[in-house]
Amino acid sequence: MKPDFDLNVALTRIEEAVRSYPKAAMFDLAERGYNTVFEQLISCIISIRTLDETTIPVSLRLFEVARTPEQLLALDMPTLTDLLFGTTYPEQKAYTMHGIADRVINEFGGQLPADFATLTSLKGVGPKCANLTLGVATGQAAISVDVHVHRVVNRWGYVRTKQPEQTLKALEALVPHDQWVNINRLLMPFGKHICTGTLPRCSTCPVLDWCEQVGVERHR
Repeated sequence: MKPDFDLNVALTRIEEAVRSYPKAAMFDLAERGYNTVFEQLISCIISIRTLDETTIPVSLRLFEVARTPEQLLALDMPTLTDLLFGTTYPEQKAYTMHGIADRVINEFGGQLPADFATLTSLKGVGPKCANLTLGVATGQAAISVDVHVHRVVNRWGYVRTKQPEQTLKALEALVPHDQWVNINRLLMPFGKHICTGTLPRCSTCPVLDWCEQVGVERHR
């Protein structure tokens, strides 16, 4: 990492650079009013191995029918699976959602606690979805690392890790708490549209001065 790297300034520049691009799915859905812990968690499950361009319409289709644990559990498995058409592994995700809704109703009185330990105790919910849910739904300081975040911060040389789980721990040690939610909010669209996996747009990148361009062999 270059010695004069200033994450706060970098994120400010990135926010301006990504303003014209679509927001990350979870943040987009929250702005549409789907911002409860349960809704955000369900959307995050939909998003697993699924593009945002699919996650948003599938989430909207489901939420037209079921926005609460009670409404979701009332759907039979074929109906719920059909509503999830377009996402990856719709049948598996339907079973996961049913299991979550059942626990929320029977263990938590229908109200899903905004707690990392509780969320990750739910079958099918890992740290990425738990943190993203908490950050978007409640504003809690939580870092969510997807493939874009992992690639970007390693390309910068800000961290040097092999796996997203390692990146999460490294970022938690480096990033000020007030920027934790912004890591995914900003670096996801930045990584998708500017600091892309292949042929990144280095010539117009707002943070090129600080980037070590680790692993970049060709760029635009």
